[in-house]
Amino acid sequence: MTDDVSSDAPSDAPSGKTAPQARGIRQTMSDLHIWTGLLLGWFLFAMFLTGTVSYFKEELSQWMRPEIAHQAVTPEPAVVAGRIAQELETMAAGTSQWSLRLTDDRHSVADAFWRLPAKEGARRAFKSAVFDPQTGEKVDARETLGGEFFYRFHFQFHYMPVLWGRWLAGLAAMFMLVAIVSGVITHKKIFTDFFTFRWGKGQRSWLDAHNALSVFGLPFHLMITYTGLVTLMALYMPWGEQAGINTPALKKQLTSELNAFIQPGKPAGEAAPLASVEAMVREAEQRWGAGNVARVTATNPGDASARVAITRGEGGRVSMSPQYLLFDGVSGQLLEDRSGVGAAAETRGVMVGLHLGRFGDGPTRWLYFIVSLAGTAMVGSGLVMWTVKRRQKLPDPDRPYIGFMVVERLNIAAIAGLPLAMSGMLWANRLLPLGLDKRGEWEVHVMFIVWAVTLLHALVRPAKRAWIELFWLGAASLALLPVGNALTTDRPLWRSLWQGDWAFAAVELMFWAFAALLAYLAIRTARHVPKGKAVPKAKRASPSAEGASSVKSSARASVKASRLPPPPPSGEAGMALRSGGEGAR
Repeated sequence: MTDDVSSDAPSDAPSGKTAPQARGIRQTMSDLHIWTGLLLGWFLFAMFLTGTVSYFKEELSQWMRPEIAHQAVTPEPAVVAGRIAQELETMAAGTSQWSLRLTDDRHSVADAFWRLPAKEGARRAFKSAVFDPQTGEKVDARETLGGEFFYRFHFQFHYMPVLWGRWLAGLAAMFMLVAIVSGVITHKKIFTDFFTFRWGKGQRSWLDAHNALSVFGLPFHLMITYTGLVTLMALYMPWGEQAGINTPALKKQLTSELNAFIQPGKPAGEAAPLASVEAMVREAEQRWGAGNVARVTATNPGDASARVAITRGEGGRVSMSPQYLLFDGVSGQLLEDRSGVGAAAETRGVMVGLHLGRFGDGPTRWLYFIVSLAGTAMVGSGLVMWTVKRRQKLPDPDRPYIGFMVVERLNIAAIAGLPLAMSGMLWANRLLPLGLDKRGEWEVHVMFIVWAVTLLHALVRPAKRAWIELFWLGAASLALLPVGNALTTDRPLWRSLWQGDWAFAAVELMFWAFAALLAYLAIRTARHVPKGKAVPKAKRASPSAEGASSVKSSARASVKASRLPPPPPSGEAGMALRSGGEGAR
């Protein structure tokens, strides 16, 4: 949110002599940039931060389930699929559908969910479990939403209907898109500003930081915002779909081109064992390559009408469009090879793939993470700059008007409070009793309770003290998480490093990295002196200060006197004085 458009500002000519100049396009765009960035800026900050964390949600989920042992070597996915399919025959007996996610480089364990038999008058329900790939048996892990919660939160929030949250996220994304475009138009020296940073210059420094962060990730910010809107475009603009896809056959085709979850048909009522799932996975690997199978879904297992879908993984391809093989669940015969979709569905798949970034390897994922973190800082610096600029113009900075105070306190709670709240959820993951009913939901409740407390703290404390204290609390909370993990589990950091469990160790090392970042922000905030702040009375009364001021005043007077013309001789001076006196009279 910048307003460096002084060249387009109207002139200060006296009123009545010249008409005021019309507002230039850059100044208009600056106003648009400021207000679209501010009105939903707190939601955007939360979306960016939780979305950034979501690029490593799999690793975070592993850390939040410490009971699941590190798997240095995992069996072949086909073998794992066969073992767990046999386990599900008894565990999910009578279900009309189960779906199993296989292991890969980032998933050292397999997990599955299945549909519970429908009860009259009740909504459909599911059950899930995590399985040991070595044995195929269920693993008793603590109940938690894991990193999946942050992923879901960044586009549908919480404590509100899912559709409301997605509408709100879409509105915020649209504001973000407008803010990006208007920000580019506002800056006539956008690339020059990227290489300019004036340290310790107050508002100018905030503006330079905001510019650098914006330009550094500009293509990414445009891409991630636009593709985020595309992922939910059917929700925001349903009219084309409603007009063109109006028959059951067309709706079924649309569903099959957007996802690979086959829906259970009507059971035949004739019992029949499920064919070898391991053989189906091996046949799929022959087409797509070893280890490139992501999921197995079965409908009506144990019935003569059973079907099995083997879904291709997302690695190595940009598009997220579904590709799967459909088998007869009893004979194991291949019925359908859906390796492609229509042009429109493929375009959507590419957009979704670019947004999620799952096509890349580790370095690509880190690049997404870093640039997305820069986007989070861009939104945060824009929010802070709004208050920094206006604080200088307040008649009494200690008594700001209500609008300024609301923005300032919300900034504190959002920017300094959210990291502390997120770490609070991680602490809850380690400290809540394992047998607590709805334990996973309580982890989320703790996060929002902590977040609400940070808002209360921001309201009752002086603004600067609130910034510093919340940054320090966030740093301490994150820094102590590995210690808390070592005290409450049998997987301390040193053991993870020793065993080569890099996913678990990297999560805890990142806690320390973020703790260092928050500590740095706390120190910089504590040292910050607002531009134009009055000098304390004690300092003004200091003899040394007075002496220095006197010396400077004398020096300035001497320099000024040296620039004056030499004085006339004493006689001429007297005549001039008398002459002036006569003239005055």
